[in-house]
Amino acid sequence: MRLVAWFMVAAVVFVTDTAAADFGSKGGPEPVNIDEIASLLRQDPYDLELLISFGTSKGGSAGHLALAVRDEVLGDDRVYSANFYADRSPRHESGFYTEDLMISVPKKEYLFKTVSSLGDTASFGLDFGEIYKRSVIGVRVYGVPAGEKGAVMAFFSRLNDDYHHQAKNTEYHDGEIKYDYMRLNCAKTIGSAFRFGAGYSDLDIPSAKIFTRRRVVVAAKANIPTEMAMKLVKEWNKRGYGMDVVLYKKYSGSTYVDPHEEERVAFKDLPNRFPSVLSRDFRREEGAYEDFDNLFAMYLLYNMGKYSVRVNDQTKLLEIEKSKNPIGYAEAAELATRSASLDSEKFRRNLPFEPSGTRIGEAADNTHLYNFTDDGDKKALP
Repeated sequence: MRLVAWFMVAAVVFVTDTAAADFGSKGGPEPVNIDEIASLLRQDPYDLELLISFGTSKGGSAGHLALAVRDEVLGDDRVYSANFYADRSPRHESGFYTEDLMISVPKKEYLFKTVSSLGDTASFGLDFGEIYKRSVIGVRVYGVPAGEKGAVMAFFSRLNDDYHHQAKNTEYHDGEIKYDYMRLNCAKTIGSAFRFGAGYSDLDIPSAKIFTRRRVVVAAKANIPTEMAMKLVKEWNKRGYGMDVVLYKKYSGSTYVDPHEEERVAFKDLPNRFPSVLSRDFRREEGAYEDFDNLFAMYLLYNMGKYSVRVNDQTKLLEIEKSKNPIGYAEAAELATRSASLDSEKFRRNLPFEPSGTRIGEAADNTHLYNFTDDGDKKALP
C-alpha cells in the first residue's frame, strides 16, 4: 500500500511540474503524436536532410544550419549542429552546454521536443525544440552513398576531438577549433564536413585568416547558412542526387522567454524570417527582401517543396498541413532564376507588380507560407 501511495504522489508531482510550463515551452507539454508524424515523413527513403532555421532577430538575421543523417538503428535521423556556446568564452563556462562543438541529437528532439537529452543546459529553440522559436526548412537528399554519409559523420567526430584537444591551424580552419560566429560557425562546419570529409573539393568555403582583425573583412569572408545551403544543393544536383523540401512551421504560441537573452521577448513575439544571404537585403526587416539571391533561394525551395508540417493551434497535435508535387532541382532552379530576375528588377525600379515567384516564406505570421492553391502553384511559373 505504501508503494502504491508513493507512485500516486509521484504521478501527481510529475503532472503538476509538467503543467507548470506552457505548451511549447522548455520542460512543458509537446505534441503527443511526434512519433507518428516522424514515421510518416520517414516513409520517403531520403538519406540526408539539410535543416535551415529561420532568423529570429531584427536587422541582419542569418539563421542557423544543421544536418540530419538518416539512422536506421536509432529509428530517427541524427542531427549535427554547431554549438553556439562552445566558444571558450568565460561567460559561457557555467550554465551553458559546452561539452561538444558539434551537438548530436535525434531529429525529433531537435525539432519538436521540449526536454533535451543533453541536459538542462542545452539551449531551447537552438539545440532542441526549434519549431517553438522559428520555422525550419528541410532539404531532403536521396541516393547518397553510405560511404559519403559515414565520411561526413566521421568529420563531425573529428571536429569534436579537435575541439576537446584545443587543436589549431588545421586544413579546414585557421586558428583554434572552437565556435566563432564569423570564422567557424554553423555554415562552415557543415560545409567543411562535405569538402574535407566527403571530398567535395569544388565546394567553396570562404575563410578569414586569423591575423585579419578588421570586422568588415571577416564579415565578408563569413559563411552564411542560406548561401552554404545553395552551394550544397548545387553539389548534390551535380552528383545526381534527388531532393525535395519540407517546411516545419513555427508554433506561434510559445510564451517561453530565453533567460540568456538580454531582451526578454517571448518566442511567439520574435521575428520569424527567411535567413538572408549577405546582400543589400541583409539589414532589411522581414517581409522586405528584394535581392536576387534571396528571392532565388526562396522561390527555389518553394518549387522543390513537398510537405509543410505545423502544430495545430486547436488540437496541439502535429499535422501534415499541406502537400504538393515537388519540382526537380533543374526545373525548379530555372523557374526560380527567371522569377527572381524579373521580380528583383521590378523591386529595383520601385514598380507596383504582382511577384512572378512564390516565396517559401519570411513573414512572422506564417500560417500560409505554403500556398498550395492552383493560383499559388501557377505563380511559381513566370
